[in-house]
Amino acid sequence: MADPFDDDSDVFARESLSVLLPDGPADRLDKVLARAVPEEAALSRTRLSRMIADGAVLINGAAVTDGKAKVEGGVEVVLMLDPPEAIETLAEDIPLNIIYEDADLIVIDKPAGMVVHPAPGSPHGTLVNALLHHCADSLSGIGGARRPGIVHRIDKDTTGLLVVAKSDRAHHGLAAQFERHSVTRHYMAMVHGLPDAADPRLRGIKGVTFESGGIIRIATLLARHKTDRQRQAVVWHDGRHAVTRVRVLEAFADQAALVECWLETGRTHQIRVHMSYAGHGLLGDDTYGGKRRLSHKAVGPVAAEMGNHFPRQALHAASLGFDHPVTGERMEFVSPLPPDMADLLLTLQAGK
Repeated sequence: MADPFDDDSDVFARESLSVLLPDGPADRLDKVLARAVPEEAALSRTRLSRMIADGAVLINGAAVTDGKAKVEGGVEVVLMLDPPEAIETLAEDIPLNIIYEDADLIVIDKPAGMVVHPAPGSPHGTLVNALLHHCADSLSGIGGARRPGIVHRIDKDTTGLLVVAKSDRAHHGLAAQFERHSVTRHYMAMVHGLPDAADPRLRGIKGVTFESGGIIRIATLLARHKTDRQRQAVVWHDGRHAVTRVRVLEAFADQAALVECWLETGRTHQIRVHMSYAGHGLLGDDTYGGKRRLSHKAVGPVAAEMGNHFPRQALHAASLGFDHPVTGERMEFVSPLPPDMADLLLTLQAGK
């Protein structure tokens, strides 16, 4: 799951959250905890540091209040969390494309331009505002006042599927699946260039490997950019483990490609950052896409103009799969390409 649930206010669960630190040498509590806490928990490093200082971080039942204290890998840490804030009147009558709904959860096909939850600069018109109107009082309060029911998210200008918890038991169950990486999420993207396993440049990039079936695997750490807190960056120390797999579905000369991406982890802007890192940023992505432009000669003037001026990152959350957190039934959902990406694809195909 501009993202990240990386502010310093809301919390993930009502009472406590247990985190098993990964195996490895002893390291500072604040650093290792920032890496180990699942991103869906919405606990920033600043918030974790405050919790440590406030005695809300326990090891073997005892509070550890020094963030610099060394802890061994494999230790279980318990975070004592604040209760959720009362949800204020934020309900707004905004149409929703509902794919599925029952008493415990709701699956939404989100349009471009809709922010998932209120944040500075976008206090209204969000998915949460719409859900509060649609679901009334039947929405999980675990996410706090600004994120009720939210267990993952996609960026404002990314389209596609999200699941939202309507009950606390569903919230806990879905969050556990995201933490285990057992939720399947496949995206469709239009990228610059042609990601090709035979490309020696691509083979020389650290963290990029290749699997059978033409699959490119990108594995790095991700963290906030050092100078721009709105962006994420590939790092090799003090970041969150991130794995993206990519498969080319259709190529347009050496100018662009329709690719399928699926997430082993779900970090902030993960696909956008990883594709940019690999040298194949998304069409329309002003943040990570770089300055590449489609050639009029190679793909035709109409396709080139459309691709070069695509108004958002060309990324769509096309499929979502998880076990129903209450019934255990496997749930699978698919969303077709939205009209703007479908038009771009047809135009590129016409120019081949």
